[in-house]
Amino acid sequence: MFAPETRKWWTLAAVSFGLFMIMLDNTVVNVALPSIQKGLGISVSELEWVVNAYALTFGVLLLSGGKLADLFGRRFIFIAGLLIFTGASLWCGLAGDATSLIAARTVQGVGAALMNPATLSIITATFPPRQRGMAIGIWAGVSALALAIGPLVGGLLTQKISWSWIFFINIPVGVLGVLAARIFIDESKDTSVEQRLDLPGLVSSAGGLFALTFGLVETNDHAWTSTRVLSLFAIAAVALAIFVILELRQRLPMLDLSLFRNPTFAGANVVMLLVGLAMFGIFFFNSLFLQNILHYGAIRTGATFLPMTVLVILVAPTAGKLSDRIGPRWLMGAGMTLLTVSLLLFGTLDAHSTFWNVLPGLLVGGTGMAITMAPTTAAAMGSVSVDKAGVGSAVINSMRQVGGSLGIAIMGALVATEVSVTPFDPRYPAQFVDGYHRALHVGAAALLVGAAVAVVAVRKVRPAESPVAVEAPVRA
Repeated sequence: MFAPETRKWWTLAAVSFGLFMIMLDNTVVNVALPSIQKGLGISVSELEWVVNAYALTFGVLLLSGGKLADLFGRRFIFIAGLLIFTGASLWCGLAGDATSLIAARTVQGVGAALMNPATLSIITATFPPRQRGMAIGIWAGVSALALAIGPLVGGLLTQKISWSWIFFINIPVGVLGVLAARIFIDESKDTSVEQRLDLPGLVSSAGGLFALTFGLVETNDHAWTSTRVLSLFAIAAVALAIFVILELRQRLPMLDLSLFRNPTFAGANVVMLLVGLAMFGIFFFNSLFLQNILHYGAIRTGATFLPMTVLVILVAPTAGKLSDRIGPRWLMGAGMTLLTVSLLLFGTLDAHSTFWNVLPGLLVGGTGMAITMAPTTAAAMGSVSVDKAGVGSAVINSMRQVGGSLGIAIMGALVATEVSVTPFDPRYPAQFVDGYHRALHVGAAALLVGAAVAVVAVRKVRPAESPVAVEAPVRA
C-alpha cells in the first residue's frame, strides 16, 4: 500500500479530496441562492456578493497561493488551505445574516486560493513526466465531476434538508482530506535558489487582479463604458503594469516572467484563457437558457449536463495518457475544434428545443473539453521545472479563472444587446435566444483562435528532472 509506485496514486487521491471541495463549491451554491435569500432575508445585491466574494478572493490570491506553496512547502500550504476552507464552510453554514455569510465566503476563497495551485504542483512533484499527463487527466476528471454534481447536490440538500448543508457537507470531506494529506503526501518546495516573499509583487498583482475581476463582475450591473467599470479597468492596467516592471527588476521575483519565453507555456496559457472565456460564459448562459426558456427546474438543469460531464470524466485520463505519449499539440487543436462545433450546435437551439436537441452539443462538447483540458494543463506544467510547479500551476489556474470571469461578462453583454424587455414579456424568449446565439458565435470564434494557437505554439516537452531543484521528499 505504501510502496513508492502505489503511494503516488494515494497522493493523487488525497489532493483530489481538496480539489473536489473547491470545484463543488463553484456550482453547489448557485442552486441554493433563492433559499439563502429567503432564509436570511437578504437583498439581491447582498445575494450577488455571496457568490462574488468567493470568486474575487479566489481569483485574486491564486498567484500568491502558488508562490507560497513553492516557498513554504506544497503539502503545508495545501493542508493550511484545506483547514481554512473547512473552517469557513462551518462558518457559512452557521451564518445568521448577510454580513456573516459574505465574510465567511471571503475566507473560503482564501482557503481555495491556497489549495488549488498546490494540488497541481504536488502532482507535478510526485509523478514522473511519463505519467504526469494521465495524473492531470484524472485531476481534470475529478474537477469536472464536482462541477457537474454541484447543482444536483445543492438542489437535493436545499430541498430535502436546508441550504446550510451545502456548506456542512464540506466538513467531513475536509477532515478526510487533511488526514489523507498527512499520511500520503510528501513535502516538497523550491530549493533551487535563495527564497523570500516578494511583497511588492504580491500587493501589486493582488491589487491588479482584484480590480480586473471586480470590474468584470460590475459589468453585470453597469455598462462597459461606465465610470465605475472604466476606473476599475484603469486601476487594473496600472497595477499589473507595475507588477510586470517590479518582476523584471526583482532579484527574486514572485513570478519569473522568463517562463513566458517558452512558447509551449505561453501557448498553453493563451489556450486556457480562451477556453475559460468561451466555455465558462456558455455554461452560465446554457443554464439560463434551460431554466428561463425551456423552463427546466434546477435539479433537471444539473442532470441535463451529466452526459457532458461523464464524457469528461471518462475521456480526460485517456487524453492525458495519450498526451504523455504523442504530446499535447494536436490533442489541444482537435479538442478546441470540437468545442467550436459544440457551440455551433448549441447555436441551433430555440424556445421549442427538447433535450434531444441539446444532447449532440453536450456530447461533442464533453469530448472536446476532455481532449483539451488535460493536455493543456499537462503542456503548461510540463514546460516548467518542478521547482517552479507552484507558480506554474497558479498561472494556468489564474488564466482559467480570469478567462471565466471575462467570458461571463462578455457573453452577458452580447446577450443584453438583444434583450430590451423584462423576462415576463412574451417577446423575451425570442430576444434572449437571439442574444444567446450571438454569444455562442463569438465564443466559437474565440475557440477557433485557441485551436490555431495550440497548433502553432505548443510542442512536446520532456522536462529534465533536476535532482537539486526540489527538496528531497520528507515522509509524514
